Amino acid sequence: MPTEFKRSLDLAKLIEKKSCFLFGPRSTGKTTLIQRELADAAFNINLLKSQYYLPLSQDPGLIAALIEAQEKTLIVIDEVQKLPEILDEVHNLIEEKSYRFLLTGSSARKLKRHHANMLGGRASQAFMFPLTSHEISRQQPFDLERMLRYGSLPRVYLADDPDEELFAYVDLYLKEEIQAEALVRNLPSFTRFLKLAALASSEQINYANIANDVGLSAKTVRDYYEILDDTLLGFQLPVWRSGRKRKIAVTAKYYLFDCGVIHALAGTKSIDRNSDLYGRSFEHFLIQEVRAYQSYARRRWDLTYWRTSQGEEVDLIVDDSHAIEITSTQKVGIKDLRGLLKIRDEADWKELILVSQDPLDRILEGVTCLHWQTFVQRLWAHHY
Repeated sequence: MPTEFKRSLDLAKLIEKKSCFLFGPRSTGKTTLIQRELADAAFNINLLKSQYYLPLSQDPGLIAALIEAQEKTLIVIDEVQKLPEILDEVHNLIEEKSYRFLLTGSSARKLKRHHANMLGGRASQAFMFPLTSHEISRQQPFDLERMLRYGSLPRVYLADDPDEELFAYVDLYLKEEIQAEALVRNLPSFTRFLKLAALASSEQINYANIANDVGLSAKTVRDYYEILDDTLLGFQLPVWRSGRKRKIAVTAKYYLFDCGVIHALAGTKSIDRNSDLYGRSFEHFLIQEVRAYQSYARRRWDLTYWRTSQGEEVDLIVDDSHAIEITSTQKVGIKDLRGLLKIRDEADWKELILVSQDPLDRILEGVTCLHWQTFVQRLWAHHY
């Protein structure tokens, strides 16, 4: 089994013309990718290392002398959120010396809190995701069941004991991102919240219900979800509001970023093939695949979902062009098309798509029914 995968994010192209922030949760592979693709071309300042953090925290201006001594015009600053004030110096060096910077981070919380200089139009932003099925399948057979149970953080997906790696990852997040940065006052309450957020992943956000279960105020729960956003552990899927006819729900869905992390936080021991949890994990996997493709291919898509007040739903809307329903069924029937048939008259769609585990690709009632592997292949072939 290989220890590295070729990633879909093209770093060289990303920083060819201007500096860039590269954000992503811990252990998604940012540092590994940088070392593999930019080791010889860039000077790397890792702020997790005391040899850089200690002197620069005392005098951020020292960065100019460090860079000049290396005689390189491409500079990587790893974990830039550890020292937000260094971004003023970075801004100045971009202006005066025309250096290009790749600035990585696993959290935007400290940058926001310190009103950090985000370099305006002088730096783009990109995101790193866990492994996609596309990246894995280029080197080895992709194991869907393993992905749904353990997620796709590189070291977890490759581990002999993925459970142990996931528990270590959750512990690292709580200690280094939350406790060490003093993001919450009550770590036990936040830990209980995390379990409930995992159990509710892929569902509409209900602050009041979670607040009651954890014994906190709804405001505190909102603040906790904001911490998940800022530390890149989760994302919201807003409601699609461009429909013509039906009254829609108003609440976003919330997803944690990786199936394995969800199951580790929720205490999941196994996933039954016919369970609701399996279906939700399958939905999560494909939505995350679309999000990763969108980011790596630099598509400016609006990703949303649709749900009416009567409970009719479509899992993913891509702009106003593609409506995508996801089901783990192995034999598609008319009942699986219900949401797509309801949304058909809400917009002028390019395509209505049902993605499933049914191996037979076909058109049914005007809906394109695809096996998930066909859908993923078309996605990464820039079909959409």
